Amino acid sequence: MKILVLNCGSSSIKYQFIDSVEKISLAKGVVERIGMSSAILTHKRYDGDEIKIVGEILDHNIAIEYVLGVMLSKNHGVIEDKKDIEAVGHRVVHGGETFSDSVLITDEVIQVLQDNIELAPLHNPPNIKGILAVKRTLPGTPQCSVFDTAFHSTMPPKAYLYGIPYELYKKYKIRRYGFHGTSHFFVSKQAAQILSRDLSELKIITAHLGNGCSMTAVKYGVSIDTSMGFTPLEGLLMGTRSGDLDPSLILYIMGKEGLSLNEAGTLLNKHSGLIGISGESSDMREILSAVKENKRAKQAFDLFCYRIKKYLGSYAAAMGGLDAFIFTGGIGENSYEIRKEVCTDLGFLGIELDEERNINNADIISTASSRVAVMRIPTNEELVIALDTERIVSEKMVNA
Repeated sequence: MKILVLNCGSSSIKYQFIDSVEKISLAKGVVERIGMSSAILTHKRYDGDEIKIVGEILDHNIAIEYVLGVMLSKNHGVIEDKKDIEAVGHRVVHGGETFSDSVLITDEVIQVLQDNIELAPLHNPPNIKGILAVKRTLPGTPQCSVFDTAFHSTMPPKAYLYGIPYELYKKYKIRRYGFHGTSHFFVSKQAAQILSRDLSELKIITAHLGNGCSMTAVKYGVSIDTSMGFTPLEGLLMGTRSGDLDPSLILYIMGKEGLSLNEAGTLLNKHSGLIGISGESSDMREILSAVKENKRAKQAFDLFCYRIKKYLGSYAAAMGGLDAFIFTGGIGENSYEIRKEVCTDLGFLGIELDEERNINNADIISTASSRVAVMRIPTNEELVIALDTERIVSEKMVNA
């Protein structure tokens, strides 16, 4: 099945056109600066052909039309007709408690997504815009919603409940939801294949480390706990997000600085994390280059790695053991320095890093004698979305 995978943000759309049978990407690209006259579409075909288009792209409807236009292009395209797109899969951040699996998008599903906007005010609205744009531009083409939160729906109450009055959970659905679910699912499944083990027998900790970071305890194939919570702000230190902190701290800062709720949210989500500690950058590559000369950059590096170690230890305890520890995401896949620092002094957990394998970005970067397999596995969330979309659409065709 040929599936268009979309990840719609407020001012951008990332896309891939995937052959789900061959499990390859036929084309991929991104539309940036939506809403501006100088918007840019960058499109790259499987054979390396690449084109950039600059134009006025005022909304998601026009952006989708641009994407379809370049995919149909005689010189740069990969399809001859819109009908060659057999289905569309959307990355949707928040499904709330309603969805524990990917779903075929209907008017009723769109309504539930709209009802969940208050749980993900930055992410769900552009996700919905993308769905409606495809509905308008590709009428009749089946669409599926694949949720970041779905993989974590298996968490038990002791993992997802907060220590607040239970009535607030019931009234406002305040609980841990977790995110990056497609990534954690994909790499844990890949790990089992690489190790030639049954996923249902493994205790795995996955660390998705990028500008946004999260870790998940995957016990026997299901998520039992994850570091992101009610929002993607909780947990590890991230590029611009604070991660874990004392709740009273933000109330104290709001009082001292006279911040509004929106300003406090911006402080924690946009000006904290690596950029807040280092004063240098939210990009780990720039932090690493400044570590030797800049004390604050070194503090940001140390704090970043320390948080990962803390979650690693706690999740190993929660699962009663550990078989594999996986690094993924932009930082996890590319920074041997981060991997080395995180794994230092963890021999008591059965973790022994092989320095040469680590530097060379091998799949398994632990020693042959390490009781825990430490792994570096590139994530592929788009493929997960495509395969889930194929499954959902195929089920519909069988049941029709």
